[in-house]
Amino acid sequence: MTEVAVVTGASRGIGRATALTLAARGLSVALLGRGGALLEAAAEAARALSPASRAIACDVADEASVDHARDEVLRELGVPILVVNNAGIVHRGAHVRETSSASWDEVIAVNLRGPFLIARAFLPAMLPLRRGRIVQVSSISATLGSPGAASYAASKWGVVGLTKSLAEELRDSGLEAMAVLPGSVDTDMLKGSGFEPKMTADDVARTIVFAGLDAPASMTGSAIELFG
Repeated sequence: MTEVAVVTGASRGIGRATALTLAARGLSVALLGRGGALLEAAAEAARALSPASRAIACDVADEASVDHARDEVLRELGVPILVVNNAGIVHRGAHVRETSSASWDEVIAVNLRGPFLIARAFLPAMLPLRRGRIVQVSSISATLGSPGAASYAASKWGVVGLTKSLAEELRDSGLEAMAVLPGSVDTDMLKGSGFEPKMTADDVARTIVFAGLDAPASMTGSAIELFG
């Protein structure tokens, strides 16, 4: 039976590269995203490598949408051995004193609430397998601050805390949790940041897949920094 992986934010960038790398490894991949032509194109590319792969519409910040996507994954593909929480957004430019509550809440909802909802949704099905991993895509911004991106930094610091807590909760269960913290990656999200890209989405995807499939269990709770 083909093993299953779930990747959020799979329409483009790191998520798309991760989904295709997993499909090339022979996993059936559920590509989660808000829908649209980019998600369907990514799923088509994944199916060329692993025919059962499919796109599933999901807003990771919405509890009902996450639960619906989870049910569809379990029904159509089966229980995943790997969940990659990659979906993320950034709002740049406004200092804290200028940031609206709505802008702050949106970033936290997608970047931090989303990984919590996804992990909570899939863990009950994964735990009986006594094997599997949750890999969170955080950011090097979880180790530093920069003007005009406080909500993004706060969300990514939070993801590391969530990951480390998950790792402790999952000890002796057969499941592990890790985080990957990329620096400047050549993706749409980097545009307008003022930073030059130091690595490609494929570079990061290879590290995510290593963490998800190949890393020793002793690495649970790790926050793997990538500098390019």
